[in-house]
Amino acid sequence: MGKMKAVVYNKKGSPEKLIYCEMDKPVPKNNEALIKVHAVSLNAADYRSMKAGIIIPKKGIFGSDISGSIESVGKNIKLFKPGDEVIGYLARYGFGGLAEYVTAPEKALIAKPSQISFVQGASLPMAGLTALQALRDKGNIQKGYKVLIVGSAGGVGTFAVQLAKYFGAEVTGVCSSKNIQQTKSLGADEVIDYAQEDFSKKQNHYNLILGINGNYPLLDYKRTLAPGGVFVMIGGSLSQIFKSLIFGGILSFGSKKMKSMMAKSNKTDLEMLSKLMEKGSIKPVIERLYSLNQSAEAMNYLSKGHASGKLVISLE
Repeated sequence: MGKMKAVVYNKKGSPEKLIYCEMDKPVPKNNEALIKVHAVSLNAADYRSMKAGIIIPKKGIFGSDISGSIESVGKNIKLFKPGDEVIGYLARYGFGGLAEYVTAPEKALIAKPSQISFVQGASLPMAGLTALQALRDKGNIQKGYKVLIVGSAGGVGTFAVQLAKYFGAEVTGVCSSKNIQQTKSLGADEVIDYAQEDFSKKQNHYNLILGINGNYPLLDYKRTLAPGGVFVMIGGSLSQIFKSLIFGGILSFGSKKMKSMMAKSNKTDLEMLSKLMEKGSIKPVIERLYSLNQSAEAMNYLSKGHASGKLVISLE
């Protein structure tokens, strides 16, 4: 059995609890492919899981969003062969992306378009799927909708702005002053600097609001919805997420609906997003690149909550 470099979660590790080390290279089962990882992106869900000490991957290796090339395949794999370039979303299949190699079933993988780099491909899965499913499935976005995206500068927010414009909406982003120009460049019609202005105090009302970041009370969101509008809680602190789960149903009496969501693994949706990226309809915003042995540093930076786009670990 060969060896590989990986970044493993160690609860007693200090200070970041992520240890760069050598471990056994995984062996694919009959229904799995072995992937040589070229890039893996980090998500807020990673550091929230670490902080809470829950949903820790079985082997202690985080990283759900990967791109790479097929090294070998199990005998039941039909869609891929060695050498194929893929994008994978491994959140439901054990994670494992922060390593030189990872195994995954076919249903976790799509073919990577040649026009998309490995770094771009790794930026897409969780953030892109979250933005798409929040807007389309939870928010039932329609052409002409007025959409407010609170937290328009992070990984999910940057994709959400672009996808909302793709669906024909009028988009307002909420972010810090340093990210105003970035949000405008992605197509937002208006941008609110949260340090200068409170969106909930304005007289504007929206058909759809995505709450990605920001410590705003649920009642502020509801008050800002237009009649028949939908609020979707995506991120925020753990306390915000729990409040949304507990009180969302109570606050949904009447025409205004309060919802929460987590991205679902969906191969068709991921293929759709990759085609939009291939055509240039959406583009990833990648703030920083790190090497694998800098993963703890990258996770620490992400946990501060001020990343302007995606953080990607490149193994190329």
